[in-house]
Amino acid sequence: MTKAYCVKCRAMRDMVDEQDVVMKNGKKAKKGKCPVCGTTMFKIGG
Repeated sequence: MTKAYCVKCRAMRDMVDEQDVVMKNGKKAKKGKCPVCGTTMFKIGG
């Protein structure tokens, strides 16, 4: 599990349904959802 900042909850949370993604500039990132509110979370470099 990767910790990321949830903008809606304003807290660090563990992402659920994580996916590895590659951004347009070629950098790696992780995309997932907040377990509390369901908002999409994004962490660059992971």
